Amino acid sequence: MAGGSERYGRHLGKKWQATRVGSPELYKELYNRSLNEPDKFWAERAEEYLSWEKRWETVVQSDFEEGQIAWFRGGVLNAAYNCIDRHLDQLGNVPAYYWVGVNPEESITTTYRELHDKTNKFAALLKTYGVNRGDRVVIYMPTCPELPVAMLACARIGAIHCVVHSGIGAPSLAYRTQNCGATIMITADCMVSGLKETRLMSRVSAAIDECPSVKSVIVVKHDTDAVRLDNERFVWLEDALQDPTLPAYVPPEPMDAEDPLFILYVCGSTGKAIGVVHSHGGYLLQAAMTTQLVFDLKERDKLWVTDDIGWISGHTYMVYGPLLNGASSVVSQGINFNADPGKLWSITAKQKVSKLCLFPSTMRRVARYEPDSVGHHDLSSLEMLAFMEQELEPELWKWTADHVSKGRFPILNVYGQTETGGIVIAPFPAVAPTKPGACSLPFFGVKPIILDPSTGDAVMYPNQEGVLCMESPWPGIARTIFNDHDRFVESAFSRVPGLFFTGDGAKQDEDGDYWILGRIDDVINADGHRLGIPELEATLVSHDLVAEAAVVGFPHPIKGTGVYTFILLSDATLASDLLKKELIEYTCELIGDFAVIDLIQWVDT
Repeated sequence: MAGGSERYGRHLGKKWQATRVGSPELYKELYNRSLNEPDKFWAERAEEYLSWEKRWETVVQSDFEEGQIAWFRGGVLNAAYNCIDRHLDQLGNVPAYYWVGVNPEESITTTYRELHDKTNKFAALLKTYGVNRGDRVVIYMPTCPELPVAMLACARIGAIHCVVHSGIGAPSLAYRTQNCGATIMITADCMVSGLKETRLMSRVSAAIDECPSVKSVIVVKHDTDAVRLDNERFVWLEDALQDPTLPAYVPPEPMDAEDPLFILYVCGSTGKAIGVVHSHGGYLLQAAMTTQLVFDLKERDKLWVTDDIGWISGHTYMVYGPLLNGASSVVSQGINFNADPGKLWSITAKQKVSKLCLFPSTMRRVARYEPDSVGHHDLSSLEMLAFMEQELEPELWKWTADHVSKGRFPILNVYGQTETGGIVIAPFPAVAPTKPGACSLPFFGVKPIILDPSTGDAVMYPNQEGVLCMESPWPGIARTIFNDHDRFVESAFSRVPGLFFTGDGAKQDEDGDYWILGRIDDVINADGHRLGIPELEATLVSHDLVAEAAVVGFPHPIKGTGVYTFILLSDATLASDLLKKELIEYTCELIGDFAVIDLIQWVDT
């Protein structure tokens, strides 16, 4: 990766001085306070960004050796109240969401008041199905208007939502449902991506056959030619909401700041997916602050994060972060940027998006297949573009600057993980010129350290590559792995005692800016999706014809990192292109639609 000498600062000007962090001096002052006076700094931020029913007793308690972290212990609040209720007087008629379907002409606008009404009704329905505080609810559906409503309804009654990406296969869905002990599943009859329609009900039926804890499945109807619900545990959402006894208002459940808000499963480095747990108080504060300060979110902005809500960036920057700030978001469902990357600009123009966040792989597809599409649309509303979830090569950053921004607005490269709760390293728009590919500066409370993998000591020189760790806790850091805290300690804290281990490589240049270099553990970040190498290998070996399998990542021109597999067959004479296709489809079926193997090589040993 290139060094840190080249800078782009043409976007800097008087307008950016109006940001909340409007100068390098102010950033340094606030950052130093967040590390040196954490109790005072974070108490002020918690009062500024969140509404509390009861003030906390302690601001932060942390023991990295044992993986024990608590923020605002004793404080009481509710996530749904903070996202919706407290905004109603001033923002009741303001759109919370502009939802866009596969056909961009298909759109739905939902105001904060409408979101409040729908969330309360859904919360009331969940209570009739026996969902109470602390119960787990699996949500398995595409990014449709009902998805954030379902999440907020769970938060309103104190239930713990577990959103499972709609591309996940039936075995993986069953494992997640069993692991978290969910009693209710919320799903949809189908999912549309581009021109492809996937019937989710067959996956759900296969999954819940393995999940006796699931008492009911609430189904959102998307297809007019709806499938029959031939299982007594299944019920249509629209029919269930017709119950005249459902109250229109459900009081928000008072939740301790350290009560779990959600579980989000990610591929781990040891085979099975892990359920990362985030709590109410700290996570909500991290979501609110990073959304507002990194994206310089203002009242008139429209934020579009092209990711799926089923990932952490979707949770934080499509649901909780924007709503906590009373902002308006564009939410898209089924837009297949693989098939039609130019839709990125048509939706941006039509919806007048001002802040756009996307995977680098999406822009790679635009640059390779439809580079001229940028000039075919009016992008005058766009004021910022941010890349997230993948390492970003300087060449793509420069292409975006030359063809999209043209010096008119900043291009950010932000870094975060499911375990971090959101962004932890990012450029602040008004603080300094940006560099192609750099993530730049740590967010408040985040203290990175880069270790030399050969010695375990901190690196000594600029641009010396090493292992990225964190020295101190920040509010949004994960609290545990569901039902397996020992594994949480092992994966995040025991590898480098006393530090949080990210699993990513990094370097810091001569100006102090951070660069992320990609995974160093047994995880592949392919097209923005974390794929565990042991899980991929175990899945391939489970096929009757595969004797052994080895998986590695390799540079991919679109996905950033691709999946390369070496396979030893039980009978070498069966090797064929047809079998390669079968193994690729087999892996996608068992793990998920995004677990696409790019290359298979037959080997003799």
